[in-house]
Amino acid sequence: MRILFLCLGNICRSPAAEGVFRDLARKAGLEVVTDSAGTGSWHAGEPPYGPMQKAARARGYDLSDLRARQLTRDDFGRFDLILAMDRQNLADAQRLALVSGGAEIRLFLPDDLAGGEVPDPYYTRDFDGVLDLIERGVRRTLAELSAPD
Repeated sequence: MRILFLCLGNICRSPAAEGVFRDLARKAGLEVVTDSAGTGSWHAGEPPYGPMQKAARARGYDLSDLRARQLTRDDFGRFDLILAMDRQNLADAQRLALVSGGAEIRLFLPDDLAGGEVPDPYYTRDFDGVLDLIERGVRRTLAELSAPD
């Protein structure tokens, strides 16, 4: 299984989701390839936002090796599942997928968690609240992947 986490700039939500997911998946003994991307390109090559890294590090998640990149058409063929952090990024990915095809694209959170959207802590400044949601979303995704078909 190959999973891509998607947000706007790829410096807060999606790298945090990738970091939490890879850590909890490893602890659960699941082998999953992960990556993250943004629908925008303005942070390409940058590490995750400092305050997000600090909040994640306080919980034992290391995001320091991650670098922002923009979603590409090739991603729809390289990944099985693309998990968007909010409806706008979901819609942007779905539009690009119309010409690219491939991966299943859906919201990272189900509707019963925060209405299905992870708020952007770059603007809200609530890095811990976002990590709480991400941890819950990752646990749900891991349970889904571990469930017998």
